[in-house]
Order: sequence, then structure tokens, then C-alpha cells
Amino acid sequence: MRTKSKTSTKVAVAVLLGVAAALPSAPAFAAAPKKYVNCTALQHDYPHGVARAGGTDKVKGKTKPVTTFTVNPAAYNLNKRLDGDNDGVACERR
Repeated sequence: MRTKSKTSTKVAVAVLLGVAAALPSAPAFAAAPKKYVNCTALQHDYPHGVARAGGTDKVKGKTKPVTTFTVNPAAYNLNKRLDGDNDGVACERR
């Protein structure tokens, strides 16, 4: 019967630990989306608003559109009523 050497076992453990350390941790907002009472509450978790997939900030004149919102369709769908201009981005902050 053939046995592994201690060196090869140590190398295997080191590789596994290295891979585990390289994996990203879950972001803070990965929790289940929730319904917010107003934009102030939503912006606590999503500072520049939350959008559905394909949502773009609709603006008039020379105002620059917000592009730093978070795309999270589940959170947007729960808070769609907070999207006053129906552009697919709720509570966008300029």
C-alpha cells in the first residue's frame, strides 16, 4: 500500500487554503431584498438608488444622468413605487 508523503499533504493543504482565501466574500447587500418606506430609507442601503436590469436615469436639460446606482432587479421590483419618473431607477441621487 502506498502512502502520501507529509510534504505532498502540506502542499495540498496550502493550495486549498490559498484558493479559499482568494474567493470573494459575499457583499453586505446580498441579503434578501426588502421593501422600504421611502427613498431616504432605501438610500441607506443603496446610496445612489436601485435599478432593474436595463434601467437608465432619465434627465432633462444639461443634467448628467446618475450611473452609480445598484442594479438589483429583485430590490427594484419590491420598491418600484419609489420610481417616480418610471425610468427603471428608484431613488436615484444626484
